Amino acid sequence: MSAPPIAVDPLTASTIGHYETHAERYWQGTREHDVGQNVAALLAALDGPGPWTILDFGCGPGRDLKTFRDLGHRAIGLDGSAAFCAMARAHGGCEVWRQDFLALALPPAHFDGVFANATLFHVPGAHLPRVLAELRATLKPGGALFCSNPHGSNQEGFHGERYVAYFEPARWQALLDSAGFTEVTHYFRPPGLTRAQQPWFAGVWRRTA
Repeated sequence: MSAPPIAVDPLTASTIGHYETHAERYWQGTREHDVGQNVAALLAALDGPGPWTILDFGCGPGRDLKTFRDLGHRAIGLDGSAAFCAMARAHGGCEVWRQDFLALALPPAHFDGVFANATLFHVPGAHLPRVLAELRATLKPGGALFCSNPHGSNQEGFHGERYVAYFEPARWQALLDSAGFTEVTHYFRPPGLTRAQQPWFAGVWRRTA
């Protein structure tokens, strides 16, 4: 599972290349970010006492992998950047798979939860239905997907070297519904601010049978 599928789309390759080049700067800039609200939202949606098997989809340098591990769960990371994968193994102390988001090779019905924090907005809209379906398939029945993405007015394209999709919340909800998920909860981040100051749309969706 750890062998990296080859990037199949230049949009993905450009985004991966950006993070490859700026991996250390990204780690230093995000290592102290508090995403405890997001971690708690996913874990609250999982049935049973745990510990659970969780896929950190787009794990970056491994900050959240370490959080899940320290909470006693089996966390596996996935990222397209070789530099991020190496950093995540070192910082998170967990298994990490190098895979392109557009060339996933995920085991069926394997994970209790998928944590996609600030990652799915890098998937071009034309590919999102397939990628969401693949994430659904790798969840156990009743498993849950957390995702958080910057919301906008349905624009997508390059922002510098990175491909980004800034979709309206209703579009994210429709995509997830069509992929076979049922919404558990959603909210806007950061907490405690006005909506105009909350650029992130976050929530948990459960795999339907």
